[in-house]
Amino acid sequence: MNRAQAEALLNHLWRRGTEFLGCRYAIMGGAMTWVSERNLVSAISNAGGFGVIASGSMPPDILAAEIAATYKLTDRPFGVNLITLHPKLEQLIDACLDAKVGHVVLAGGLPPAGAIQRLKQGGAKVMCFAPAVAIAKKLVRGGADAIVIEGMEAGGHIGPVSTSVLAQEILPVITDVPVFVAGGIGRGNAMLGYLEMGAAGVQLGTRFVCATESIAHPNFKKAFIRAAARDAVPSVALDNRFPVIPVRAIVNDGVRRFMDTQRDVIARFDRGELDQKAAQLEIEHFWAGALRRAVIDGDVESGSLMAGQSVGMVTKEQPTAEIIQELVEDAIRALLERPHALTL
Repeated sequence: MNRAQAEALLNHLWRRGTEFLGCRYAIMGGAMTWVSERNLVSAISNAGGFGVIASGSMPPDILAAEIAATYKLTDRPFGVNLITLHPKLEQLIDACLDAKVGHVVLAGGLPPAGAIQRLKQGGAKVMCFAPAVAIAKKLVRGGADAIVIEGMEAGGHIGPVSTSVLAQEILPVITDVPVFVAGGIGRGNAMLGYLEMGAAGVQLGTRFVCATESIAHPNFKKAFIRAAARDAVPSVALDNRFPVIPVRAIVNDGVRRFMDTQRDVIARFDRGELDQKAAQLEIEHFWAGALRRAVIDGDVESGSLMAGQSVGMVTKEQPTAEIIQELVEDAIRALLERPHALTL
């Protein structure tokens, strides 16, 4: 296989994804709150990938302004990630439709009744996260135009199943719509592997945190560059009576203090000083504002350093276009190095 044949094969493998997204490479930027804003999103799209705005807890007017600002930085397609549990989801949908956003990603739980159809009727393509085959099937029946599967290697809020297992379970079954794979992908050869399993494309977040265009604080970027895969661990609940949503982040003093806080709260509950609701709220409120403190203010000691296990492959700050080209070149190199490789 020569280079032209390798490039043709890669283009063939992700054609369904590139046609769906309207971009050159079926590489989506993961929606990272405080990080995936106009600058990084436009840079990913301008480099041939597909940037996605992380709306997080934004109010509708702020999201509308962010979308407008992103349009000023790129004429390439990009999407918006909406959290289905947001109390003003309907107004956020309005903001996307009013701005004629072409793709909306619904994350954080099953979409409420009518949300998918309303977006589709407004002209947007709808992508939904699915943590299991049954949910993926339900979302497709409900009108989802594409599915994203994200394994526990990802940063931030995670599920219990690895990316490789989810891919094996879901890719052979969900074939009516494109499926994008996310979680722990840091190199092009891994990207290639999922494409060959049937994925339409991939989504990466952690690799883009240290992009030159990323507004993340220099301290935040340094923490990523220093970290190894084993440093990004999920949060742990010390007592089943007080569940903790698993969040993968780089271990720092904040993580250690969170464990101490849980121990203290549980002890006070056992002594009768707190009721269960108050104890649960105190545990849940520990991380309030912590991600912003880390990303924007640079507080990498007590802030939340949400990162996927691919953080060990982040070794320097570099332009977004360079990151995407590294991924593509790595995939092409993997094809060229195969003995007796098949060609189109």
